Amino acid sequence: MTDEHQTLGSLMRSLRKRNGWTLKQMSAESGIPVSTLSKVEHDRLTLTYDKLLQLSQRLGIRLSELFAEPEARDERSITARRSIGRLDRAVRVTTDNYDYYYMCPELRNKRMIPIVTTIRARTVEEFGKLVRHSGEEYIHVIEGSIVVHTEFYDSVTLEKGEGIYIDSDMGHAYVVAEGCDEAHVLGICASREQDFAKSLMTIHGEDAPDHEPAPNG
Repeated sequence: MTDEHQTLGSLMRSLRKRNGWTLKQMSAESGIPVSTLSKVEHDRLTLTYDKLLQLSQRLGIRLSELFAEPEARDERSITARRSIGRLDRAVRVTTDNYDYYYMCPELRNKRMIPIVTTIRARTVEEFGKLVRHSGEEYIHVIEGSIVVHTEFYDSVTLEKGEGIYIDSDMGHAYVVAEGCDEAHVLGICASREQDFAKSLMTIHGEDAPDHEPAPNG
């Protein structure tokens, strides 16, 4: 692999070596345990969003460097990358309406962002202001049923096994359908926006969500 296809682990290792630090010194500078740094460098563990924030602040690097979008390159190039999506390795972002699990976070420069989401909001009034962001997205219902509200269309109910593809710049909200306590969906978001993953994670602006490690298992 070349530096063009760096993972978070290879980025961390390069950063440490560039500063001439041992893992112990890197730990002292960043406030992250040596064992955690070692696992991250070997792509056996990722960092939660709050730890990435801590890392960028303590080491004086831009958070965008950790969520950088790809540079323009030959579309025919083969990256040969792969990542197994597991909830215990996901970056979890919790809001009043949703629990987001950002999958495969160890892969940088992703062209699409896979997100497993638990939906709790029951009505669009409870949900609040419609969400909008750059790009397009596909949402597929894994468990339960949801109602999709969009800016320019009537609401539509989706059952388990059904999905919807939308323009994400259009205001939208996903809430659970009547009789359903919560629903689980898989979403795929794609955009050419720089720092797209970071933008998605901070989309609630002043109502910044809590950032927690994903549960084990």
